Amino acid sequence: MGTFSCPLRLTSPDKARTLDLDALVDTGAFYTQAPASLLDELGVERTRSITLEFADGRTGQYDVGRAWASVNGKQEITLVVFGEDGVEPLLGAYTLEGLSLTVDPVAERLLPIEKHRA
Repeated sequence: MGTFSCPLRLTSPDKARTLDLDALVDTGAFYTQAPASLLDELGVERTRSITLEFADGRTGQYDVGRAWASVNGKQEITLVVFGEDGVEPLLGAYTLEGLSLTVDPVAERLLPIEKHRA
């Protein structure tokens, strides 16, 4: 697994507000995450709580909601985790799959998925 950063735009569900972030693309992270205060300012509604386990073994309860995610000119509504303030934004696998993007860890870039499995 490799990590690198890329530009990520999050947009409120009503598309009235946007937030541009530099997000860590982490092939081991399932969900996209941003600081809770930023998602609150964006107007993302907290819809439920989930238990997350981190790479270091810590677990915790975190709220999730939905926002539009834009990467490399592609846009899709996705689940976002309300992370602790100061947390580095993450672009997770769930969002990447929704955007039909795959990771080239050697070249540290995102590529479009050319063929999808049925």
